Amino acid sequence: MDFIAELEWRGMLHQLTPGIREHLAEAPRRAYIGFDPTAPSLTIGNYVQVMLLLHWMRAGHEAVVLFGGATGRIGDPSFKEQERDLKTYDELDHNLAHQQRQMERLLDLGAPIATGAGAGESTRGRATVVNNLDFYREMNVLDFLRDVGKTLTVSYMMSKDSVKNRLETGMSFTEFSYQLLQGYDFQKLYAEKGVTVQMGGSDQWGNITSGTEFVRRNLEAKAYAVTTPLLTKADGSKFGKSAEGNIWLDADLTSPYDFYQFWVRADDADVPTYLKYFSLRDKESILSDCAVLEAHLGGEDRYREVSAIKSALAAELTRRIHGAEGLLTAERVTNLLWGRGATPEDLRALDAKAFRALSGNIPTFEIAADTLPTLLLDLLSEHSTVTGSKSEAKRAVQGNAISVNKEKVTDVDASVGPEDLLHGRYLMVENGKKNRYLFAVERAG
Repeated sequence: MDFIAELEWRGMLHQLTPGIREHLAEAPRRAYIGFDPTAPSLTIGNYVQVMLLLHWMRAGHEAVVLFGGATGRIGDPSFKEQERDLKTYDELDHNLAHQQRQMERLLDLGAPIATGAGAGESTRGRATVVNNLDFYREMNVLDFLRDVGKTLTVSYMMSKDSVKNRLETGMSFTEFSYQLLQGYDFQKLYAEKGVTVQMGGSDQWGNITSGTEFVRRNLEAKAYAVTTPLLTKADGSKFGKSAEGNIWLDADLTSPYDFYQFWVRADDADVPTYLKYFSLRDKESILSDCAVLEAHLGGEDRYREVSAIKSALAAELTRRIHGAEGLLTAERVTNLLWGRGATPEDLRALDAKAFRALSGNIPTFEIAADTLPTLLLDLLSEHSTVTGSKSEAKRAVQGNAISVNKEKVTDVDASVGPEDLLHGRYLMVENGKKNRYLFAVERAG
C-alpha cells in the first residue's frame, strides 16, 4: 500500500515535506506521533491520529507512539487561546499509564489488521511505545539550555503560528519552550530508534518542522513530516465532541451506547469524511457509500440507505473501540430505546454499565431502598412523575399502557418489590409505546 496515496484519496493529507514519497518508496520506515497525557483518556479527536498510525502500519512501516510524560508537564500552546492549567505529576502519570493501555489495545500491537470483507488480512509493521520523560529525566537545566536551547534561534521560534497566535494573550517561557522539547524528541528518536518521519495534526506543523530542523542541524541528517487536516463537523464545530462534551475512548467515560449513537446521529454531510477517515473497509466500498451519501445530499431520497451506512459505520467503530460485547450492548440499548420488538430477555441481558447509559438518555428517578415494596400505582404517581395522579396511573394500567421491565401489567393492585430490580438496582417502566422511564435505587451512603 502506498501510504501517501492512501492519505490522499481519504482526504487525510494536509502538508508534507519534499522528498518523502521517494523516502518511503526506498524501504520500510519508522514514524512517530506524540500524544498528550493531560486528559484521563484518549478521545475520538485522538483517534484521527490513531488511524494515521494504523494506515502507516498497514503500508508495512513501523510506528512509534510517543507519550508526552515530559511535554505534558508544561503544556502545548498550539491553537490554545490561553495557557492551560498544569496537572500534578501523579495525575499525569496515571493518565499516561491508562492511555498507554488504550493505545496498545487500539493498535492491537503485533496482530494483523483485517482489510475488509473478502480481502483477507494484510501484513503490517509493528508499533512500540516510548515516554519522552525518559529523554529528560537525568537532564539538568544547564544541559538543556546548552544542548537543546542552543539549536533554534528566538526569531525562528517566534515565526511559528503556535507562538505568534499567543503573543497578544501572553505566553510563559514554559510553553514557549515546548517546541524545543518536541524538536529534541525527534532528534532522540532519530538517533536512537531510526525514526525518520514525524506525523500529526496540522496544528503541529510548526513543532514538527522544528524537529526536522533539530535533526538537520545537530545530526546533519534529513527528516520528514506529514500532517492531517484538523477535522471539523459540517457546522464548523470541533470534531470529537457532542452536546454533552468529549467523546472518550473509555467505556466508563462514554458508554458504548453513547459512542455508537455519536456515529448514528452524525450529520449526513459529515459521514463521507468519517467513512474515509475511520473505516478500514476496502476503498471501493467506502467510495460507493460516499456516492450514495452525496446523492442523498443532492436531493435524492436515499434515507434508508444512508441510515444503513451510518449504522454500519457505528458498528464497525464501536466493535473496534469497545469490542464485540460493547457493540452488542450498544445495539441492545439502541433497540430498547428506538427499536421494536424488544423483549424482557433483551432487557435482562444488559449489564450495569448499560443501565447507567440508559439513565443518561431517558427520564430517571432515584428512589430510596425502603420505598420497595410499593404499589405500582404509587410508584407511578407518588414516587415519580410517570403519571400526574393515582387515578391517571390506574387508567393507564387498565388501558394496557404500562409495562414493567418489558412485561405488561394489567392488575391495578400489582406491587413492585426488590425482587423486580435488575442488577439489584434498576427498574424500567413504560407508559405507552414511546414513554420510557428508569428507576434507580439510591446507593447506600
